[in-house]
Amino acid sequence: MTTVHEVNRRAYSLIHPLAGVQVLVFRKRGGTSLKLSYERRRVFLLAGLLIFGAAKSLAQTETTPASSAPGQAIPGTSGVSPFAGSVPTKLVPGVLPLSLPEAIDRGLKQNLGLLLLHAEIRSARGQRWEQLSALLPHVTAAPYVAESKINLAELGLTSVGGISIPPSVGPFSYFDARAAVTQTLFDWKSINATRAASQSLKSAGYTFKDARDLVVLAVGYTYLQAIADEARIETAEAQVKTAQALYDQSTDRVNAGTSPDIDGLRTKVELQTRQQQLIQAKNNFAIQKLTVARVIGLAPGQEFEFTDKSPYRSLEVITVDEALKRAYASRSDYQAAVADLRAAQFSRKAAVAGYLPSLSFNADYGLGGSHPSTATPVADVRGTLSIPIFQGSSVHGDVLQADARLEQSRDRLESLRAQIDSDVRAALLNLQSAADQVNVARSNVDLAETTLTQSDDRFSAGVTDTVEVVQSQETVASAHEQYISSLYNYNYAKISLVRALGIAEQGVKEFFRGK
Repeated sequence: MTTVHEVNRRAYSLIHPLAGVQVLVFRKRGGTSLKLSYERRRVFLLAGLLIFGAAKSLAQTETTPASSAPGQAIPGTSGVSPFAGSVPTKLVPGVLPLSLPEAIDRGLKQNLGLLLLHAEIRSARGQRWEQLSALLPHVTAAPYVAESKINLAELGLTSVGGISIPPSVGPFSYFDARAAVTQTLFDWKSINATRAASQSLKSAGYTFKDARDLVVLAVGYTYLQAIADEARIETAEAQVKTAQALYDQSTDRVNAGTSPDIDGLRTKVELQTRQQQLIQAKNNFAIQKLTVARVIGLAPGQEFEFTDKSPYRSLEVITVDEALKRAYASRSDYQAAVADLRAAQFSRKAAVAGYLPSLSFNADYGLGGSHPSTATPVADVRGTLSIPIFQGSSVHGDVLQADARLEQSRDRLESLRAQIDSDVRAALLNLQSAADQVNVARSNVDLAETTLTQSDDRFSAGVTDTVEVVQSQETVASAHEQYISSLYNYNYAKISLVRALGIAEQGVKEFFRGK
């Protein structure tokens, strides 16, 4: 008969199919920079990542993970956001194999948050052209032909100097066909308004690029969360097999009269508890697959399977100073904030320019006369200098508003700069801590397995009852869940770092490729 220890070892091999996966650990060199070294370890084949810090701490102490739900909050976005939705594509027959890079590519094409930002860029581009039009020449043509007859009596003109005049004159005709051009030669307000609009367009472009990083973050989060749920199913199945073997063994002993009935009841409760956890794990995985499909735009009802089982690779960590330098150069949200500040500066210059004169040029040329057949060339050229004298303090109001917007832009930029510093430092600290947690959790799994082996041997020898074995099995299950959570934290810290550095799109594809 198969012993509990043998079944547990087989189950353990199911959830640990890879030996020698490199786990990241940190060491100080010279006390100044962080350098990575690698230790060969057998690790659980899992790629769960990207969960909030509070939720992660709870996950480490719970055996059964919390259920996921479609449309849940995505890290880096504000609650349930457009980044949790998408525009579905057409249904693909059969089962669609889906790797993490393929999921990211689909998300970058179909994610709703990114698609909506396309409209924002078009709007910013339209505003720039609207401001630029004030500096470009305007050409119009309005030819007309008119025939008129005037009633002089209606106007009170019946005589002039005692001489009677006809009650009406006409009919007579007019013809005019000319092209007119208007050109602003100098308008400091329009010039700066155009510059501000150009900076706003740059800001929209950087915001769109930052949104691509958020899409990568959302796709990576949901995809790897689904892999974590799938791995928990394997863990739950292994625990069910272990509980089943223990139940069979205790039942045989109860039937043989060597153990009391309470041992059989106790192991049956343990078996049913593990079966309940397996049912919940399968439900969590099915729901999380719906979330993945919503984020990347799969058709409703599309069947697919995850092909990446260990989508993470070793990551070389740089020093804090180097990381901050790279983040300030790469973070699209920071570049967008810089462009917003420049736009606010130009807007203030445009507001102050309301006090300055402007110079414009107008000209027209064409044909004019009483009839098209008798029309002759006509032309008019003029230059206009507009000098503002008093405008009811409207310019003063524009300047005050521009000053307020400029101050807000400066404050937002400084706040974001400090936030980037915090993000980078926190990501590096979390990565180091998570790597240490992986090692400790792995050690706990080994210790729990050894404890279960000894408890099983003691039970087989009749030294103890099933209480000790059940408690050991609970310890093993808890150790596996803590190990899953530690790897989950590790991957979350890893992707948080590439996001903090502003290289999420490249970093996730490079460092989370399946093997």
